[in-house]
Amino acid sequence: MTANTHRPTRTRRTAIAVGVAAALTGILAGCGHDGTAAASHSAASHPATSHSAASTPARPASGLHMVTNHGHKLAFHVTAGRLPAIVLDAGGGNDSSYWKDIVPDLARKTGSEIITYDRAGMGASDPVPGPWKAQNAVSDLEAGLNKLGATHDVILVAHSEAGEIATYAARKDPGRFAGAVLVDASLPQFSTDTEIARVAAATQAQLEAIKAKKDTSVTKADRQLLAVAADYVADQRAYHRISWPASVPATVIVSAKTPFPTSPPDAQAWRAAQAEFAGAAPNRTLVTAAHSSHDIPLDRPGLVEARIAAMVKTAR
Repeated sequence: MTANTHRPTRTRRTAIAVGVAAALTGILAGCGHDGTAAASHSAASHPATSHSAASTPARPASGLHMVTNHGHKLAFHVTAGRLPAIVLDAGGGNDSSYWKDIVPDLARKTGSEIITYDRAGMGASDPVPGPWKAQNAVSDLEAGLNKLGATHDVILVAHSEAGEIATYAARKDPGRFAGAVLVDASLPQFSTDTEIARVAAATQAQLEAIKAKKDTSVTKADRQLLAVAADYVADQRAYHRISWPASVPATVIVSAKTPFPTSPPDAQAWRAAQAEFAGAAPNRTLVTAAHSSHDIPLDRPGLVEARIAAMVKTAR
């Protein structure tokens, strides 16, 4: 993995996490970055709110809001607007600036409040030592949304690794979410024993190369990859056993090339998992993003924006 501190462009190829699986493998192609989120660094302070649809806190102002959860600080970035709030969660190895081109267009088209954030160890958020756990990431997301008053009717948009966070978050608190748009997201159906073993085997050389680096050359994305790798097999087996709550509608957008453009068996398994998830409930829709790599938000932003806007419309 090559360190790169610039924001993503359509012409750049770097290693990117594809769900937890893609966070671990160098065989996947995508457009990722180890960037710095573009936002003001003047934190706004807002009182914490309880999770209740009846509460009507003042909406947060646009800008950076620093939120503390279990001793570490997390950067949440708000574009002011009306409810329902749209939460954009980027894939592994990416921070909130992954959405920089979509946010202004989406705000204009929907008028909604838009929230992006940097997961622990990425962007302006503090690192957290130890193995990466989706449940900890869910706790961080919940802390930020509670602080910002996004406690109900949230539209959750998850790309790649963030699909795992979205699944655990929706399962834990389905009443918070009015719908989700899952963009080439990691879904439980993909994490079969076969795929877990293939990914784990394929990543060993990449992991050893990172471990051999000097500390000064290890990137934030490298550290996240190592953290995800620590408990990968057990975590993915547990993830395969859970399911998305039936009460939360979801649009599933799968890329034409999938995260595995050079591995037909894995590409087929990815497509099958997306289709199986979408077919498991009548309130789910499957969409294929033609002519797109795994980075659908970069290759086909208009499609992603249209699907988010449609989900917002159903929530109003």
